[in-house]
Amino acid sequence: MTEDELSERKMRFLFTLRSRGVTDTRVLAAMERIDRGSFVTGVFAERAYDDTPLPIACGQTISQPSIVGLMTQALEAGPRDKVLEVGTGSGYQAAILSQLVRRVYTIDRHRRLVRQAEATFQQLGLHNITAFTADGSHGLPEQAPFDRILVTAAAEDPPGPLLAQLREGGIMVLPVGQSDAVQSLIKVTRTAEGVHYEELRSVRFVPLVEGLGQE
Repeated sequence: MTEDELSERKMRFLFTLRSRGVTDTRVLAAMERIDRGSFVTGVFAERAYDDTPLPIACGQTISQPSIVGLMTQALEAGPRDKVLEVGTGSGYQAAILSQLVRRVYTIDRHRRLVRQAEATFQQLGLHNITAFTADGSHGLPEQAPFDRILVTAAAEDPPGPLLAQLREGGIMVLPVGQSDAVQSLIKVTRTAEGVHYEELRSVRFVPLVEGLGQE
């Protein structure tokens, strides 16, 4: 692919994000700075700028860019925020967040994915991300409370340990649903009075699985 073709595809990529509802200028700027091509390798590299989820190692996926943008937008993260991401995957979502907040903690149950993501963060000079291999459903209690929490795998309900690690005034964005087919993206805001839920849209994510992966 020539330089011109590449820049054309990147322009179309940003246009697609806007047309699908990603309108926050900070989020769009972060998605322009972080090249999805750095996170899509091998046979799918040609499709890095398509608005589609793609397979990665360990039976996981890199999310559809417009969904990454919409989830990031819903998080309403600010430059002083400390964010927990559950489900590192390729590292693409954590990299986007790193452009918007003070500190990102990301966890995944697959060691192999965490190692690969860390190597990519290093190559891109993203030094405000810390990645862990751990059971994401338990969060990271030693680093809590978090200003924002983003979950990139679907649970039946928002996990209690994650809600407990969200500070008052904090926001969590996650998919919930009992099957692969029927899931809703929800925004959870923790207030002094309790927890407020807002349903955003239908989505499809891999399930949130307890325990560590085999690799």
